Amino acid sequence: MRPVRQRPLKVTFNADVHAGLQWNFRPQQSEIYVVPGETVLAFYKAKNPTDKPIIGISTYNVVPFEAGQYFNKIQCFCFEEQWLNPQEEVDMPVFFYIDPEFAEDPKMAKVDSITLSYTFFEAKEGQHLPLPGYQ
Repeated sequence: MRPVRQRPLKVTFNADVHAGLQWNFRPQQSEIYVVPGETVLAFYKAKNPTDKPIIGISTYNVVPFEAGQYFNKIQCFCFEEQWLNPQEEVDMPVFFYIDPEFAEDPKMAKVDSITLSYTFFEAKEGQHLPLPGYQ
């Protein structure tokens, strides 16, 4: 995989928490400039400010939606239960890259910014989160 240096992109980061989860959750950087084919490590921070342990689980989306097929996560905290003890704060890494084919897709010609957004929910027994689909 070769980086496409002539096609820089801004990746912005967003963090949301479902109303039923009492966590503080935020990206540690608001944006990063990347080029397709280059691996990137970004971080989110989550804190359980309550006096009881809580298990959270997150889902993500990529905007614009059409760019999602080129967004590849190598390592991520999404779709895995995250146990936070009372008052515990953790860093959550996201290791990703934009597929170099992004630069060849005419539909992506005017896209110069991509947003990666995570939403955390409280994990409940029997609950299943939908997986994103890029068809």
